[in-house]
Amino acid sequence: MIRAVVAAWLAGLVSMTTPPPALAETTHKILSFSDLNGWQNDDHAEALSVFIDTCRDMRDPEWRSVCAVAASQTNARTFFELFFRPVLIEDGDPMLFTGYYEPELSGSRFRGGKYQYPLYGLPGDADQGQPWHSRAAIETEGVMEEKGLELAWIDDPVDVYFLHVQGSGRVKLAEGGGMRVGYAGKNGHSYRSIGKELIRRGTFPPHAASAQAIRAWVKANPEDGAELMRHNPSYVFFREVSEVPADRGPLGAMNRSITTLRSVAVDPRFTPLGAPVWIEKGGREPMRRLMIAQDTGSAIKGAQRADIFFGTGRTAGLRAGRVKDRGRMIVLMPIQRAYALAPGF
Repeated sequence: MIRAVVAAWLAGLVSMTTPPPALAETTHKILSFSDLNGWQNDDHAEALSVFIDTCRDMRDPEWRSVCAVAASQTNARTFFELFFRPVLIEDGDPMLFTGYYEPELSGSRFRGGKYQYPLYGLPGDADQGQPWHSRAAIETEGVMEEKGLELAWIDDPVDVYFLHVQGSGRVKLAEGGGMRVGYAGKNGHSYRSIGKELIRRGTFPPHAASAQAIRAWVKANPEDGAELMRHNPSYVFFREVSEVPADRGPLGAMNRSITTLRSVAVDPRFTPLGAPVWIEKGGREPMRRLMIAQDTGSAIKGAQRADIFFGTGRTAGLRAGRVKDRGRMIVLMPIQRAYALAPGF
């Protein structure tokens, strides 16, 4: 939520490759590929490679059929144009693109010195569909003590908080080597944006509340910053995923590595996980490209809502943090599914 994204809701979300029945206000409009701005200029082969990496985990027969054909294709653009139709799905809300990334943190497997802020594994009685202890309770009431669930100790509480937002990350260990962590579960409380809270308080005007500005304010105001972060009751637990090769992206909601600028987090109520999606994004870094819906996030709600994965590390974080752009997202659906969604076409 990766948003975060965010990241891995694992097998439960893989089963959601087919969205539930559309909400009453949801509309579906079939477009032609000539309606997609910049379609002819993209690297379709790159997108096809990412699609193949996760489509075999899709369970719906229509998706499995196109996945079976995908591996033998020699012309990626022709493949997408032959087997899919672009579908514009709208629910009345305007499109909003944001960005996310995989943070890199400094930490240790052992508590000591500056390493005082834990990353916890998932308690057995949490993530059961009912709200568990809030962030404030976890951080101030000792509810995690003596459970032995500390994966690592981090040197910066702000980095820990933003790792919770992103959902996965890498930890450079003081004793040497590194650890990769991914989403294991959460405490059942709804995510509450601290950026929106700062705007509500008048600390920032809406246009200035970027991720970098929020992070800088919290670091400059440690006591008020700690209180602000606890305004968000949602708390994320992690698991070690160091078996994922260092040259691959973090695990997304389909439990597969996601790809820089080819993977996007979506709302699976509207967009099937694993589906190709065409992105037309404005802003300071306009984007016209085919991506694959491989992730979800607690803040990603709506038919026209997407979180673009920008990669790993500080530079990726800077790029991701600047994204709050309009545009549109079009889902590529297997032909039969497309016409079933828009029967009046």
